Amino acid sequence: MDDELESIRKRYITDILNNADKKEAKKMEPVVLTDRTFDEALKNDKILVVDFWATWCAPCRFLSPVIEELAGEYAGRINFGKVDVDENPHVSAKFDIRSIPTVIMFKNGKVVDTSIGAVPKQMLEAKLKRLLN
Repeated sequence: MDDELESIRKRYITDILNNADKKEAKKMEPVVLTDRTFDEALKNDKILVVDFWATWCAPCRFLSPVIEELAGEYAGRINFGKVDVDENPHVSAKFDIRSIPTVIMFKNGKVVDTSIGAVPKQMLEAKLKRLLN
């Protein structure tokens, strides 16, 4: 009986700790990248997912919470950034951003995938899983 109670107690504690980690991870936000900081982030991050957006863009506002949620869920494995295209014309031009939102995925400094428009979380997540493999 004592072994069974001990086992239940350990599972309970493990569940509490795991859920606390998940709640903390949800608070992660993408890093704000600028024309000045973009190249450094690209150099330093093995995997970087960048959301190109603008404050006036309604689809961007739809996608923003999705990006923030993914940043929390993939914290420690994938780094996320956001570039306001109006405030950062050089980096936006460098990647030929013509429609927003545009999400570009980089691995080892190279573009490996792109998503244009306010796509569902599941579509982005499928691309992220491929990116990790």
